[in-house]
Amino acid sequence: MRIIPAIDIIDGKCVRLSKGDYDTKKIYNENPVEVAKEFEANGIKYLHLVDLDGAKSGKIINAAVLENIAKNTNLIIDFGGGIKSDEAIETAFNAGANQITIGSVAVADQEKCISWIAKYGAEKIILGADCLDRKIKTSGWLESSDLDVIDFIKNYKNLGLNDVICTDISKDGMLEGASNELYKEILSHVEINLIASGGVSNIEDLEQLKIIGCSGAIVGKAFYEGKITFKDLQKFL
Repeated sequence: MRIIPAIDIIDGKCVRLSKGDYDTKKIYNENPVEVAKEFEANGIKYLHLVDLDGAKSGKIINAAVLENIAKNTNLIIDFGGGIKSDEAIETAFNAGANQITIGSVAVADQEKCISWIAKYGAEKIILGADCLDRKIKTSGWLESSDLDVIDFIKNYKNLGLNDVICTDISKDGMLEGASNELYKEILSHVEINLIASGGVSNIEDLEQLKIIGCSGAIVGKAFYEGKITFKDLQKFL
């Protein structure tokens, strides 16, 4: 199971939110490149980089942060937040993203996403399935939809995508454990590479996600709050 630390960006700084609420913003480091370098120095290979300003505004705002991390590390970066146009996806890849995560645009414009899968290849695109009470939310989690999370994932699996990051928003940033039952249910309905996101609070949570069959786990606040150390992670690396 891949361990994928998260760096969330607001105003160019490394922050975390609770349940996606921008009013709960806590700044952990003013230099995201330093954070990324520390991850790499401790054996981490992957990075989940989210432009929270971009997610809210609908266009990429923090491309410079992506570019700086890509230039200064060899981390395999998946980038999301504000990717809604052909221009935005080009910006992300040109700035150094290895993969991009599509969420809002996957709800609003399926035809565009199909064209991106055809152009860039399914291996370059991750579906972002962010849900609250099983319903997909978009635009930095500020807008709701009637889409059921499993139906949403099934649809894009049928369109060719094999990787999905699923965040249970009620768990995100709360350090109260991951949404294990939801992940079990998804994997019982869809054969997909499922990356769990939200709620990971300790090494036992990661062990449970591995047992469930998740292909990756995103770790955010648990790192920054010292609940999980690099030493803890050696068994996964």
